[in-house]
Amino acid sequence: MLDQYGRIIDYMRISLTDRCNLRCIYCMPEEGICQIPRAEVLSEDEILRVCSLASELGISRIKLTGGEPLVRTICVPLVKELKALPGIQQVTLTTNGILLKEQLPGLMEAGLDAVNISLDTLDAETFRKITRRDELKKVLEGLEAALSYPELKVKVNCVPTFQSQQDLLQVAVLAKENPLHVRFIEMMPIGLGKEFTARDEETVKGLLERAYGPMSPTKETLGNGPCHYYTLENFQGRIGFISALSHKFCSQCNRVRLTSTGYLKGCLQFENGADLKALLRGGVSDALLKETIQKTIYEKPAGHNFQEKKNGTEESHIMAQIGG
Repeated sequence: MLDQYGRIIDYMRISLTDRCNLRCIYCMPEEGICQIPRAEVLSEDEILRVCSLASELGISRIKLTGGEPLVRTICVPLVKELKALPGIQQVTLTTNGILLKEQLPGLMEAGLDAVNISLDTLDAETFRKITRRDELKKVLEGLEAALSYPELKVKVNCVPTFQSQQDLLQVAVLAKENPLHVRFIEMMPIGLGKEFTARDEETVKGLLERAYGPMSPTKETLGNGPCHYYTLENFQGRIGFISALSHKFCSQCNRVRLTSTGYLKGCLQFENGADLKALLRGGVSDALLKETIQKTIYEKPAGHNFQEKKNGTEESHIMAQIGG
């Protein structure tokens, strides 16, 4: 369906949980967070009900996120149920990769279309500094397992923070040596992310071109969201950038977000939205629930405005709590 600004909204990101088996410095404090009680998190049936009605409004692509979505046991059956919904064309997953190797056979049988693996470095010590965990080996095993399925689209998400230039080059070269795309995601000033200075697209792009040669823009559609991609000579995959600050893409934004507690958000920055969980557990009819989803999509904000924050409307949670 169209929102009030004429954008086609066909993509929903669904956070399954705020829990995670890493403690990335830009996402969670070292001691973790005050976890949401399990009873307050949407159940599999509640998620399916929302998605079924959303699909009738034009949502055709769904991304499962967290926290870390694979820590919830519903992930595999949920993928299967979502794929069975009329109108849902694609179900994908964003994961840190630690549990991916063991769960991938079930996910593939369920019909998973693509996986994004968060990986900021290939250096074990830098990985420990960023994630506060010694789990790089499992992440790389998960990546290798994903690449063993030719029909599965694989992307690597890298958030450039304090990594060395060599770290970033090593991550980028994954797209040279493997049939996958590497995407550099600009740090968003939300929660702990406010403490970091974002490395913008031009900085990273310049680094890559000095190392690997000129980058040519591609018009290929390689995903569901706002990432734009470049080709590099002798690279099997593409290099992409999601640059919400330096290359603001709000005018092309096609997504809404459902938090693990059932709050439907039109924009990552703002708290505006609808409490679908309250409606679901209050005995709401399908007609009213669908109307609420439709209204939230239609009223999606024109865009974020991190440079001019507005008191009372800015999202105050950390990324793990809102499926960032």
